[in-house]
Parts: sequence; C-alpha cells; structure tokens
Amino acid sequence: MYTFIQKFHSGWAYLALLLLVVVVLNSLIGFVSKKEFTSKDKKIALFGLIVTHIQLVVGLILYFVSPVGFALLGNMEKTARLTSLEHPLTNIIAITLITIGWSKHKKALSSESKFKFIFIFFGLGLLLILSKIPWSLWIK
Repeated sequence: MYTFIQKFHSGWAYLALLLLVVVVLNSLIGFVSKKEFTSKDKKIALFGLIVTHIQLVVGLILYFVSPVGFALLGNMEKTARLTSLEHPLTNIIAITLITIGWSKHKKALSSESKFKFIFIFFGLGLLLILSKIPWSLWIK
C-alpha cells in the first residue's frame, strides 16, 4: 500500500504543478490585459485549488504510513531532513497560501483584484512547492 501511495503522490504532483502553472499564467495574463474575470477563470483556479488539496491529503497519508516517516526526524541528513521535515511543512504553508488566495479572490469586487490575489497567492504557493520538491528522489 505504501508503494502505491508513494507512486500516486509522485504522479499526481505532475498534474498539481501543471495546473498551478496554468492558474498563475492565466491570472497574470488576466491581470496584465485587464480582462474580465469569467467563470472559466474561476474554474481554472478552483481546479488548481482542488488538485493541490488532494496532493496535500495524499502526502499526509504517505507521511503517516511511511515506514520511515517519524524515524527520519532523528536522522537529519540533508535528504532525510528535506523529506521528513522541510517538504511537508513548506507544502502545508504553500497550500495554506493558495487557500488564502482563493478566499481573498472570492471577496474581491473587481476583476483586476481577483486576478491579482490569485496570481500573488497561487504564485507564492507554486514557488514554495518548487523550492522543496526532493528533486534528487523525484527525477531518477
């Protein structure tokens, strides 16, 4: 079961990253071109939100069923520290920022503000996620 969850988490990450890039680019284009915020833009951001939340839940399940999860906390080698502490904590912060951006966009009145909130918060979330991907383990 652990192997399946691990493979799913790694595979789903591609979808999550792709959707986050699409959301950030779409909001940047909408903000710069001063276009109207449509239901299509809302759906794109919502799919990005949902996919990242699924990734977080699967990642947390993986962390708690991992045969080495908490055991790595005592062994703070670089890779162990990244996968057992920095990666989960940073991604929780990133997805919190994405959720804040989603909430703030809903309260915004103008299209410009909606695009701005999505661009800033989803963009920061994407940067944090990219900064703590265990690239050496992910790309083999």
